[in-house]
Amino acid sequence: MDPQNKEIESELDSFRAQWRAEVSARTRQPASTASRTQPPQSAHAGPTAAPPAAHAPSLHRPHAPSHRKTPSRTLGHLEDEDEYVQSLSFDEPAQAQKAPDEDAGAAGKGKEPETALEYYEKAVDKETSGKLGDSLHLYRKAFRLDSHVDHAYKQKHFAAAWKMKPQAPPASAATSSKPAAPTAIPMTGTSTTSDPRQPQEDPNPSNAAATVPNTAHHSLDGPALSLSELIASFANVRLEPAPPEIEGVAPPPCPIADLPGEILVHILRDVAVADVGDFVRLSQVCKRFAYLVATEDQIWRRVCVGSEFGFGGMHYHWQQDHLWQPLPLPVLASQGAESSETSSSVDDSEDTVWTAEELAQRRAASSYATTMALVHSVYGASWQRMFRRRPRVRFNGCYISTVNYIRAGQASGHHITWNSPVHIVTYYRYLRLFRDGTAISLLTTDEPGAVVHHLTKENLHQHRDKSHAHLPSASMSHALKGRWRLSSALDNVSDNHPEDAAAAATAGEGDLFVETEGVGKKYMYRMELSVKGAGKKAIGNNKLQWKGYWSYNTLTDDWAQFGLKNDKAFFFSRVKSYGVGI
Repeated sequence: MDPQNKEIESELDSFRAQWRAEVSARTRQPASTASRTQPPQSAHAGPTAAPPAAHAPSLHRPHAPSHRKTPSRTLGHLEDEDEYVQSLSFDEPAQAQKAPDEDAGAAGKGKEPETALEYYEKAVDKETSGKLGDSLHLYRKAFRLDSHVDHAYKQKHFAAAWKMKPQAPPASAATSSKPAAPTAIPMTGTSTTSDPRQPQEDPNPSNAAATVPNTAHHSLDGPALSLSELIASFANVRLEPAPPEIEGVAPPPCPIADLPGEILVHILRDVAVADVGDFVRLSQVCKRFAYLVATEDQIWRRVCVGSEFGFGGMHYHWQQDHLWQPLPLPVLASQGAESSETSSSVDDSEDTVWTAEELAQRRAASSYATTMALVHSVYGASWQRMFRRRPRVRFNGCYISTVNYIRAGQASGHHITWNSPVHIVTYYRYLRLFRDGTAISLLTTDEPGAVVHHLTKENLHQHRDKSHAHLPSASMSHALKGRWRLSSALDNVSDNHPEDAAAAATAGEGDLFVETEGVGKKYMYRMELSVKGAGKKAIGNNKLQWKGYWSYNTLTDDWAQFGLKNDKAFFFSRVKSYGVGI
């Protein structure tokens, strides 16, 4: 053998002998220490329990020299497995160094937890004592064993608290000779007398932390307030200015916080008249504005009675013909059973002739009287409820109906195909209503973004001559003139009950009639729609449901009904360029 190799071999033998001696010394030292400090193994520990000395070499193995190839991730891998494998943990201090009550919450007898519930109980004790890291480790072990262990914990420790319901003492309790047992847990600062012979319920038998779900914690807040109660709680709230941006600097001025209540209500009323949507959005600013928007009934009365958004701008009679031409006065006076209106006037003469202005004033007065009667009899004297629920049309946008259907395509006669082609057809119906009783109807395949801003009377007149096909508003060449009106009690005279004025007034409301031009001059289209609300609460008057669609031949006096197989309801869309819809 080469002398150099002999020298290397002797060095290796001496290193091996030195390493064995060091390992044996380290192994005997923990074993002797554990034998002096470790208590006897419990009989309930299970067959898998082993003394810590058996695992000491694997946890405290000395590092090998640099030339010895030892896996560098062995210790880290063992620690990661300890997070997921449910086994005994040996990285905790010896039992002699622990506090006597440290493991009392797990089983109360000094044994390690075995079930998910025991791990959860021990985690609660750790959290109560402030050892959040240990409690988190135990919570993880408990939920790995049972994902619903928290329900089992509540069922074990708080089932009695769920069954306990506070009950009022009987009327005879004051005269009874025996003192009544307490029916609720006394709060701090109060004193109650109870019978010592009666067993007392412990609301928290395991001394659980406050973070553990418990019905007693929720009883301190009381029941949740309803919307009306929540709004009423804002009654005495004042407008508070913004706090200073920097400490020690004067806060920014807030003039509106110093205004008297009457002036503030007047300002809010002007906002509601300009745009009722902006008025409602003021409730998101602060609690004071939310209270005024919800309860200031005089503002809602102005909105309902006015012609900007309310029922003062509704038409219950035709104002023009479907070509936007004024109606003759005899036709105005005769439509809608006008004779029944004039019979109760001061002048009972049947030969009375009314001018157009006088007739408009009479109808406005009749509409106002109907509104005043309905708000008290139908809507509970709430102008806000009336504005939201009574049928009306909206002028600051248009109604759009989107129709989609599938049509079979033409199959090829030269090729054999397994499936025939189909066409997905999409078209739109647009309906815009104006304050003067006129309307525009349009049927096109153009999307709303390219149509709604051009849906005006000026563009309709401009495209009548068919010479502006190159303009962006070319789709208006197919628009139709029309008129609209809402239904009233006069449309269902036979169904009215004179003894019930409220039922008679509301029986005929809720329908919208629209008459437009037809294909030729001799035709006229008539749409009958029902004014409804879309959404969960079905309020808002933002939906027009189809009831019928007809074509009328003015020469032959014939009616033909269109099928509504594919047609969908109209939904309102606000268009900012319309303003308030003048």
